[in-house]
Amino acid sequence: MSRPETANSVAVIVNGESHTLSADTRLADLLTRLGHAPETVAVAVNGEFVPRASRRDRILRGGDQVSCFTPIVGG
Repeated sequence: MSRPETANSVAVIVNGESHTLSADTRLADLLTRLGHAPETVAVAVNGEFVPRASRRDRILRGGDQVSCFTPIVGG
């Protein structure tokens, strides 16, 4: 997925890996591309948790750091 950044693209870091995306990519679309089911993954952008309901509205910007992880439940 990595390509050089252009006027129509942005580079973001996802779990430590660089990805070049179209400039209008929404967080929900990125998660779908990466094969993550929305209900099974928690996501933070630049260290800030993004609720599932807000992922469709969150457009990724160049330099964003995205962390995806599966929450552990139980106890």
